[in-house]
Amino acid sequence: MKKLILPTLVLLLMGCDKEDATPNNAPDTTSDAAINALTEYVLVNKIFQDVGNSNGDAILDAENNTAGSVGKTTLDMTSQVEITVSPADFVNFPKTITVDFKDGTLGQDGVLRKGVVTIVSTNWYGQPESTHTATFQDYYHNDYKVEGTHIVENLGANEDGHLEYSVEINDGKITTKAGDVIQYQEDSKRTWISGSETPLNIWDDEYLLDGLQTGISSTGLDYSLSTIEPLHFVLVPRGIKSGVLSVDLGDIKDIELNYTNSTITILGTTYPFTK
Repeated sequence: MKKLILPTLVLLLMGCDKEDATPNNAPDTTSDAAINALTEYVLVNKIFQDVGNSNGDAILDAENNTAGSVGKTTLDMTSQVEITVSPADFVNFPKTITVDFKDGTLGQDGVLRKGVVTIVSTNWYGQPESTHTATFQDYYHNDYKVEGTHIVENLGANEDGHLEYSVEINDGKITTKAGDVIQYQEDSKRTWISGSETPLNIWDDEYLLDGLQTGISSTGLDYSLSTIEPLHFVLVPRGIKSGVLSVDLGDIKDIELNYTNSTITILGTTYPFTK
């Protein structure tokens, strides 16, 4: 994504700079601020997508171990992660699933996680109408502190037989090592299109994401992204295969990111980019 931001947006947004100085306490709407906001969005989206993946894996791990089944999830393969379930049986709900990454656990994906994620589940992850509400206690994704409430609801299978989940992120906040704060909200639908038949291995998962994501950058610039065509995410190699986003950055409206044909359209002009 940074390959897109740097060579393309730097040139295109230069013409959007305001000549007058930004008033005190007003959001910075210069091209640098717009580029920074989009770069921060990429970071925040990646972190919260990872949160969704690891939370789902923790719930599957809890179900697997509570049922006495044989098998290991991704989290099991990192022995430092401690997962506790209360009540510790297979049938009584709601359950509180606590995932403790201790002072730092390096995952297979190279991400260092630390702190505690607490998930309250009304049923197991694959059960329709189940909800899974996650909160964070001193939780870090590498050097980034993660806060907010992450709520997932199983909407059941669609007409193609794929499980669909609503994803809601409220009061999402990422704090950088330098103390910069990025705010984030999400209201989307996630469709599990591949890998559900191997629930103990998240690395073969593929899913579609459709919905709205908004936030405020560390310099106070509002950003909003909505899907024109759902984004197709894969985990290995991690990336977006296809989909189309509509992006607003402060006063800069209707930027279109097209991952299907690798183009960006700004002010009616289309340019190629490298994913």
